[in-house]
Amino acid sequence: MEPTTRLARTIRSSRPRTALTALAAASIFAGLLATTTGSAAADKGTGTGAATEAPKPTVVLVHGAFADSTSWNDVIRRLRDDHYPVVTVANPLRSLNGDSAYLRDVLAGIDGPIVLAGHSYGGSVISNAATGNPNVKALVYLAAFLPEKGESAADLAAKFPGSTLGDALRPVPTTNADGLPVNDLYIRNDTFRHQFAADVPRATTDLMALTQRPITDAALAQAAAEPAWKTIPSWVLVATQDLNIPPAAQEFMAQRAHAHTTKVRSSHAVSVSKPGKVTEIIEDAAHTVR
Repeated sequence: MEPTTRLARTIRSSRPRTALTALAAASIFAGLLATTTGSAAADKGTGTGAATEAPKPTVVLVHGAFADSTSWNDVIRRLRDDHYPVVTVANPLRSLNGDSAYLRDVLAGIDGPIVLAGHSYGGSVISNAATGNPNVKALVYLAAFLPEKGESAADLAAKFPGSTLGDALRPVPTTNADGLPVNDLYIRNDTFRHQFAADVPRATTDLMALTQRPITDAALAQAAAEPAWKTIPSWVLVATQDLNIPPAAQEFMAQRAHAHTTKVRSSHAVSVSKPGKVTEIIEDAAHTVR
C-alpha cells in the first residue's frame, strides 16, 4: 500500500547632591566599601549573607508539523520576561530518527539543566532525543505525541476517533535525503484555520498557512525508539478542541506516562492560541529543576 494512502487512512479513522563635610563623606565611603566587600564575599560563599539565586534551566522549544519556530513567539516573550534562557529548534520534519538525531546534537551543545518542550509531532522527537541525556530534567508535551517504543505518530492519531487531518492534507511527491521517495504533507490553505488553529484570528492563520513547514509521510509513520518519558518527569497539556491529535489520545498518552496533566480549551495550535497557559506549564516544570 502507498505511504500516502496508509497515512491518510490511519490519521482519519514568548538628585542633586547635598553638601557634605569631608569627614561625613569619608565615613559614608567607608561604609559603602564595607558593604560592597561583604556582599561580594557572600556571593562567593566566603562570607555571611543570602546566597545568589541559582541559574534557571534552559528551555528548549521544538515545533511540530505544519508549523515553524515562529509559532513559539508569544511563549518566548513570556519566558524571556521571566529570565529563562530559551533555545528554539528548527525541526527538519524529514524522518523521526533523523529529526531526533539533529535535536540530540542541539541538546549536546547546551550547558546545564534543560526543560525540553515539544508541540505535536515535536513530542515524538523530544521523546527520542532526550533518552540518556542527564541534562534534560523535565519534558513538556503540548498537544503532542508521547509514543511508546514501536509506535508511530500515525498509529497514535488513529487510536481514538476525532482526527480529521487525513482529509485536510495535500501530498506533494519528493525525495528524502536517503534517496527514498516520500510525500511532503501540507494542510490545504482552504482548510488550515479550521483544521489547525480555529481559535486563532484569521489574519494570523492566513500567514501560518502560507509559512507552514511540511512533514513527510515517512516521519509520521516511523516507529519510535525507547522514550525518555519513562525516566524523566513529564508535563502534558491536552488541547480539548484538537482536530489533529484526538483529545482522548492525548489523555491516554498522558496517563500512560504518569504525567502532570492540564486540559485547556484550545485548537491544535495551542502555543499560538494559549501562550500564557503554555508558558505556565513550562515554568511549572522548570520550578522542579534543582
